[in-house]
Amino acid sequence: MCGLVGATANRDIIPFLVDGLRSLEYRGYDSAGVATLNGQGLKKERSVGKVEELAKQLASTGMSGTMGIGHTRWATHGRPEENNAHPHVSTELVAVVHNGIIENYETLRRDLQNLGYDFDSQTDTEVIAHRIHQHLQSEDSLLTAIQKTLPELEGSFAIAAISNNEPGRIIAARRGSPLVVGIGTDENFIASDVSALLSETQDFIYLEEGDIADISSHAVTVYNQYGRIAERPIQKSTMTKSAVEKGDYPHFMLKEIYEQSTALRQTLSPYLDNDTLQESRLGDDASHILDGIEQVHICACGTSYHAGVVGSYLLEKLGKRPCRAEHASEFRYRSPVVTPNTLFVVLSQSGETADTLAALRYAKEAGYAATLSICNVASSSLVRETDLTFITQAGPEIGVASTKAFTTQLMAMNILAILLARRSGIDSAEELSLVQSLKQASFAIESALELNSEIKDFAKQLVDVNHCLFLGRGNMYPIAMEGALKLKEISYIHAEAYPGGELKHGPLALIDDDMPIVAVAPNNDLLPKMKANLQEVEARGGKLLIFADKKSDFQPSPNSRILTMPSVDDFLAPILYTVPLQLLSYHVAVFRGTNVDQPRNLAKSVTVE
Repeated sequence: MCGLVGATANRDIIPFLVDGLRSLEYRGYDSAGVATLNGQGLKKERSVGKVEELAKQLASTGMSGTMGIGHTRWATHGRPEENNAHPHVSTELVAVVHNGIIENYETLRRDLQNLGYDFDSQTDTEVIAHRIHQHLQSEDSLLTAIQKTLPELEGSFAIAAISNNEPGRIIAARRGSPLVVGIGTDENFIASDVSALLSETQDFIYLEEGDIADISSHAVTVYNQYGRIAERPIQKSTMTKSAVEKGDYPHFMLKEIYEQSTALRQTLSPYLDNDTLQESRLGDDASHILDGIEQVHICACGTSYHAGVVGSYLLEKLGKRPCRAEHASEFRYRSPVVTPNTLFVVLSQSGETADTLAALRYAKEAGYAATLSICNVASSSLVRETDLTFITQAGPEIGVASTKAFTTQLMAMNILAILLARRSGIDSAEELSLVQSLKQASFAIESALELNSEIKDFAKQLVDVNHCLFLGRGNMYPIAMEGALKLKEISYIHAEAYPGGELKHGPLALIDDDMPIVAVAPNNDLLPKMKANLQEVEARGGKLLIFADKKSDFQPSPNSRILTMPSVDDFLAPILYTVPLQLLSYHVAVFRGTNVDQPRNLAKSVTVE
């Protein structure tokens, strides 16, 4: 949600700011802007809509500068209007860009208005600019003014600020929102995400919680939350610019669907040594911690939550541990009871999801035995704050609707289930069989992708509908949930998922000729019951789209279409059956003409609660 960039250099940095903002478009936004210093004072340009609109404005004005900051805004306080777009400026002296939410902004706004400050926007960010300006009246530098401002702000933020009094200097700070400093040669950068900086550098400093960075073209000094100089290592990224480009694909989402086979292989590989899972990869204390675990709680949001639900099935079936999965946004507010020897597992693609981080921090104070993160970003807050870590190897995921991050999370849950099963009596032959199954995951994905043309034809039946139900049973129910989420996210069709056995308890009332039903029905122990559920639908005129393997032995009928899936065991089925649902949603969205990679009102990295 929102993205910021900044640079201080010995060249015109407008092209970089625009390119950096383009790289952050995937995070979701509704307006954009930049502010620069060039020896002629502080200049800003802002626009509603796409970064391309801002680029046109900048070209027409000829604006330039050797230092500046830029921002893409996702509206939280105030409508998507130019006056609410960032940067926000105070008395032509200070410009600020900000990601996050300032929870006490109304109180600060009243205080500043009483001091004579005028407000041009409805945003919470403008109070930061004015507060910094206020403190500059008694402080001798932008750094000290910001150090005085930050303790007055309640909430989460990542900010970057510049001052007309100190050209060549950017001050950046983070609390609850990520920031990364890019190190160049006689130029340095700041951004929300390394993807915005890959065209300029491969060397990065990841700011930690509470850090403030003082950035000039020739030096970077980092201060910790106590105001002391902190040594933060420069880390070299192996990510390339091409990894965050579409290449020959029409959309990032389709590219990322097709990357899943490789992502699964890369995620499994570091944990295998001669077909034996290496639990030490989770952390030095992994064996000791896992030995004592008697119960598991899982917390996540959105798609990651669905991976957590699948994981709860696996951990109980294989690991023989009581397990529950719940929404991170609700976890803290229900006074959860923590029993001894319980492992707390959090999942997040970015590792910066605000609700998930808040749940983790609550859990660390609540008496859990240990915490484990499953995350796609090794430098993230989530990874730094957990005892054990499983880094998925999905690579950059740009499409807002998660695909490869989800299936690699499922792979991680499978591995964790096997590691706990070791402590529940599984023998070496059984473990080897499960590992061999995991090694087949990438091949199963490739087989599913060969069905793309058939799935595209399936999708035509959903293009003009307003509602859709998804059905699954057992570990296929959370996969149905994920399928419904994908469809509603990118096609804007209202979709809900239910366990097949719940149809008769309410949803059956919705079934008619206009209500299509998508069912995931592999040949497993619950197949007879699932078939009975689907017969109830067909008897009431419902139109069925069924994904099932050949052994399931579904017969086509006037009201049902069947897409035959590859046959896999129950252990791999959630990973395999995810792929056709992703493709189905993708093709429906393309047929409907929606913005597949940047669906309305959504953001890739949800860094506010």
